[in-house]
Amino acid sequence: MPFKRLLTTLVEAVPGASGAILADWEGEAVEQFTHGDPFEIKVTAAHWGIMLAQLKDVHQKHDAGSIRESVISTDEQHVIVGSIGDDYALVMTLARNALPLLALRKFRETAQLLHKEIY
Repeated sequence: MPFKRLLTTLVEAVPGASGAILADWEGEAVEQFTHGDPFEIKVTAAHWGIMLAQLKDVHQKHDAGSIRESVISTDEQHVIVGSIGDDYALVMTLARNALPLLALRKFRETAQLLHKEIY
């Protein structure tokens, strides 16, 4: 499966992107690509994966459809986290000066490709 290639292409296609990781429903890394600390991206995926699961639970109560992804901006970075089917999450980290809408477009393209590979 070309997970590493897809994650590398995603990060390289977005100026300011620092990493991307595909994690399973338990927050365990399936594959990753990062310009930083590999352990740090794994911890990031585990935490943001939990947040995605909580958002899904809250969102189901409001009958507004399924959550595809979320963009979270902090003082230090942007994070995009999204579902790949019911069992996987894709997490991407970006510098604060990155363009989140460009990143979101590339993130969605990669999410579709990952979905095709997995399912």
